Amino acid sequence: MKSSLIRQKFLDFFAERGHEVRPSASLIPVDPTLLLTNAGMVPFKPYFLGEEQPPFDRAVSAQKVARTVDIEVVGTTVRHFTFFEMLGNFSFGDYFKEQAIPWAYELSTEVLGLDPDRLWFTVHESDDEASAIWLDVVGVDPTRLQRRGTDNFWQMGVPGPCGPCSEIFYDRGPEHGPDGGPVVDEERFCEFWNLVFMQFIQDDPYHVIGDLPARSIDTGMGLERVAMLLQDAPSVFETDVVWPVLQSGASYSGARYGESPEVDVALRILADHGRSVTMLIADGVVPSNDGRGYVLRRILRRAVRHAWRLGGEGLVMPRLVRATVDALGSGYPELSHSEPFIVDVVEREEARFRRTLESGSELLDAEFDRLQPGEVVSGATAFKLHDTYGFPIEVTREVAEEQGLGVDTEGFDREMQAQRERARASWKGGAAAGVADTYRRLLDDTGPTEFLGYRDEAAPGRILALLRQGDAMERAEEGDEVEVFVDRTPFYAEAGGQVGDTGMIETETGTLEVTDTQGPVPALHGHKARVTRGYAQVGQEAQLSIDSPRRERIRKSHTGTHILHWSLRDVLGDHVRQAGSLVEAGRLRFDFSHFRGLGPDELEEVELRANRRTVENAAVSDRVTSKQEADRIGALAFFGDKYGEQVRVVRIGDYSIELCGGTHTPSAGQVGPLLVIGESSIGSNLRRIEALSGDAAYDYMVGVRRALAEAGTMLRARPDEVPERVRALQERARQLEERLGSLSDRDRAEDAAALAAEAETVGERQLVVAERQLDPGALRALALAVRDRLRSGAVVLGSRHNGKGALVAAVTADLMDRGVSAADLASAGAGLLGGGGSRDPELSQAGGPHGEKLTEALEAARDAAGRALVA
Repeated sequence: MKSSLIRQKFLDFFAERGHEVRPSASLIPVDPTLLLTNAGMVPFKPYFLGEEQPPFDRAVSAQKVARTVDIEVVGTTVRHFTFFEMLGNFSFGDYFKEQAIPWAYELSTEVLGLDPDRLWFTVHESDDEASAIWLDVVGVDPTRLQRRGTDNFWQMGVPGPCGPCSEIFYDRGPEHGPDGGPVVDEERFCEFWNLVFMQFIQDDPYHVIGDLPARSIDTGMGLERVAMLLQDAPSVFETDVVWPVLQSGASYSGARYGESPEVDVALRILADHGRSVTMLIADGVVPSNDGRGYVLRRILRRAVRHAWRLGGEGLVMPRLVRATVDALGSGYPELSHSEPFIVDVVEREEARFRRTLESGSELLDAEFDRLQPGEVVSGATAFKLHDTYGFPIEVTREVAEEQGLGVDTEGFDREMQAQRERARASWKGGAAAGVADTYRRLLDDTGPTEFLGYRDEAAPGRILALLRQGDAMERAEEGDEVEVFVDRTPFYAEAGGQVGDTGMIETETGTLEVTDTQGPVPALHGHKARVTRGYAQVGQEAQLSIDSPRRERIRKSHTGTHILHWSLRDVLGDHVRQAGSLVEAGRLRFDFSHFRGLGPDELEEVELRANRRTVENAAVSDRVTSKQEADRIGALAFFGDKYGEQVRVVRIGDYSIELCGGTHTPSAGQVGPLLVIGESSIGSNLRRIEALSGDAAYDYMVGVRRALAEAGTMLRARPDEVPERVRALQERARQLEERLGSLSDRDRAEDAAALAAEAETVGERQLVVAERQLDPGALRALALAVRDRLRSGAVVLGSRHNGKGALVAAVTADLMDRGVSAADLASAGAGLLGGGGSRDPELSQAGGPHGEKLTEALEAARDAAGRALVA
């Protein structure tokens, strides 16, 4: 049974049983506590946590998942991936164990055709209810039902919902391991489906404090694992959606799968990592040095390193990408459209990393230079070489041994474990989860905030809660800084890059100045305010009014952001994806994925097309529709916004259509001029463009025009003549610098000749030791000029600058042949200066902070030179 059919049968089975079929969410989660979508339940997490009301009681999905917690294991087993598809069915307070368990058995045996006599089942040791359903309702063999402890209890690792789980295993046969069920061996008995029964709430891991108001179901079935079982494949890597990618790696390297364990591991890694890289980039992740971009870069570099070890000509990643697109394209049609961009990104990244690999020995040498034979390379250094440059600990150890060094492998293991803990923590929420819990309780007490700001800039409301530093208070006095929560508000809470509104809240007893508005949890608006007069208390009626002129400038910037987004895609291509934004009054910042900087012509074209659109003055409209309908009409999703089943679609003319919760101008022309003021890199394959809108753009242009006119006045030229006049001045300055340079060269030649003429005679050789007040570059040039005038000898020159001392030493070629090194002469005095020096035997520099000891340092260098010249 092909994987595509397994996927469809799973979805159809639960759709027939009243489940809403949900498309796969992006690997970039909306949840800010997660780097990547690492479980099938992630898109539904707000429903399980009670943060949002689910729009349906049941759902089913085939979800793309990326996990790197166990990346070191990938390739060494037959069942671990960093990218895979998770099939899952979900109940949000609807059905529970009594239906989830029989359905799982029915689908496994009757729909997918797995042999019932080869299925094994586990339940939590305390879960008599699930055990009874398996035995009495489903009728499974009691000898193949096993109870386990924490392995069968699902929890998030932070306060929140939790519950026991039941897993289904398949016996792959005695050739894969010993008998006895999953409690004995999980290689032979392969888990393929986990049914999680979320019914409790905990305050600490495994410390249950009560029941959830609504019991829910969250299941996960790994598509590739089921395919392995149904296709009778020895491993997940030999299934129909992975094997073609593995074969592309084998074809590249000339290696044959099965020829050795080392080759098999490398080819498995290429197959898995090729799939991960393709799917991550397709969803908008680009290589960078932090966050999810770092995860992508690490996976890609790990693949390239293993390809490097296998050999092969050219680049491997484009091959793996194309094979992945071919294998998964039917399930994810967007891959074909994104393929050229993905290939371009991986080509650039791989070529860059291969240069790093080629210079690997130099990088390692630089790390080892600081150590003496017999010393130990620190675990932190070994981990850095592994994690940053892609060198495994085995390679580091081998090179270290060649240098007579050891490696702190225990320290390396500690660093590795710390990284795994950070990876596991990436989806647990951290400290933010505890803060959010306060606001969730508040939301339960007050209900959602009704937002009126699309139509009203002032409105009445009632104060429902006041918080100061997270603590509830009944009354806020003059001078207090508080968060104000009301039942309805015209204030926009910061989201989707648009900053929060400011303004005033007035009650019959006081006035509060609102300095910011935030949405700490969905549907709750928190007004950060300071009581400027009287007092305010919970229960009071209030009049809320935003700073309307500021909101108008923000609206111009937000509509301008949409227009600029369209223009960037129109000029650069559809691969441009938003990676962040900031929408302020009169100013906007837009981060986007692109693999190189924009040239002046491209920036001008982007700005030109955007302003043509504003001049056309198309209407800006919005409507609320279903997410499915928005996807159908091609609405783009803005980074950072959270979308439910009902979404707001903002359309500008016939060219821009995006999901957006922000505020906008009624027409494009109200944006005013859009003026691009900068474009820069914010990371590998990430760019940032900044622009001004409305009055801010006009004021900026007036300032530039005024400055140009002032420059013209100083240059006695019209404004349009200023560039030519400046170029003429630059040319004149260049000519003067050349004349000054020739004078300096002549002075240096005369000084060098004088110093050479006064050289001391040491045996049959010459020695020059002198002090000159020159900068380091001039001191080096003078030392070389003196050295070139000596038949056979050495030069040591010193200088003082800003309290520091510097030495430069140089020796003639014949002395270098005899083993005399300039580095030894410079280092002889470097210690007195409180510093060190370079190791170049021909021309060496040294220096330190104690310039007052320069005379002593020169004498020490003289003594060292004297001994070297007569040796």
